[in-house]
Amino acid sequence: MSPEISKHIRRAALVFTVLTLSALLLYTATDSNRLSSGSFSSSFATIFPSYLNYSSSSNPTRELEEILKNASMVNNTVILTTLNDAWARTGSIVDLFLKSFMLGDGTRKLLDHLVIVSLDERAYNRCRIVHKHCYALVTEGVGFHQEAYFMTPQYLKMMWRRIDFLRTVLELGYSFVFTDADILWFRDPFPRFFPDADFQISCDNYLGRPEDMNNSPNGGFNYVKSNSRSIAFYKFWYSSRETYPGYHDQDVLNKIKSDQMITKIGLKIRFLDTAYFGGLCEPSRDLNVVCTMHVNCCIGMDRKLHDLNLMLQDWRAFMSLPPDLKNQSIISWRVPRNCRYFSPLSIYNVLCPTFSLQKWLLSFREYVTVSILYDIPIPAPPKMDVKEEGED
Repeated sequence: MSPEISKHIRRAALVFTVLTLSALLLYTATDSNRLSSGSFSSSFATIFPSYLNYSSSSNPTRELEEILKNASMVNNTVILTTLNDAWARTGSIVDLFLKSFMLGDGTRKLLDHLVIVSLDERAYNRCRIVHKHCYALVTEGVGFHQEAYFMTPQYLKMMWRRIDFLRTVLELGYSFVFTDADILWFRDPFPRFFPDADFQISCDNYLGRPEDMNNSPNGGFNYVKSNSRSIAFYKFWYSSRETYPGYHDQDVLNKIKSDQMITKIGLKIRFLDTAYFGGLCEPSRDLNVVCTMHVNCCIGMDRKLHDLNLMLQDWRAFMSLPPDLKNQSIISWRVPRNCRYFSPLSIYNVLCPTFSLQKWLLSFREYVTVSILYDIPIPAPPKMDVKEEGED
């Protein structure tokens, strides 16, 4: 082959390559609307396969079952948490959550059994970077990517979607520990669970007896065994949202925990001691026995992140102590710090009697939180005289 012919062949190949790439780029650009709605062309999916991984599976139940099987312990138990984009970003809640397993006493091995249930595409893609067991829980027509503020409609939808999903896990034959991602794991919790209970749940406030129905449960951490009783209970719990519209799952649980239906089902409920399963509402005082700490009684991403980081610092300081000093409990939590914990008296002092509209607006979320936690009426603000335009 002459040098002149070889030159023409190379030039033709170069032109062909440029035209092919240009056509592909034009195709993907003009098809962007279809891509954003969830319908993906095979060529684009080949270039960006993560989009296909998040798209709805033809058999999501089978996909879920496979993930649970890969993550389960020998007794068909898994650890579950849910995650949206707001909590999945680099340096956010999920990073501190996973770090606690790495720093905890005997908790690193539990990561093999953790399934992160992603509520949106970005959370799923981030999960695949930081963890090995990820499941995309797709809810048609609902996006959970933003921070869901307490008691907003978005928050309620997310909480009830979670309850319905957990029922599915039980029906597949898997027991689970559900944990919010704003809970730090410092020790293996399984030795602290009751062996004969069907449903065990952490508390905002623990009154001293695990069977006392007056304990204040917190749905952010619970251990549930898969059996006919727990499945029936989760169905009853989820259906009760229609009996109590506008309430979230934890409020509804408080209302139905002593219901005759629970007795009929035969569900055995136990409440977990805050000495082992603490939170900012009621911290675990002894770092020698604490298993988990929850940033509850706290509203706002920045506040949560600050106090989560502070807890990890306290734990590291504790673990660096020699055994004799650990036993003396010379280190305690420095939290809550940025997360302000309000008692009924303190919220009254905030709102009354020197009430102002600005102060009420700034304290509104805490106001709602306290009224739900304590089930008490908080004095209404005084009426404000509003002058019409032109009045002296």
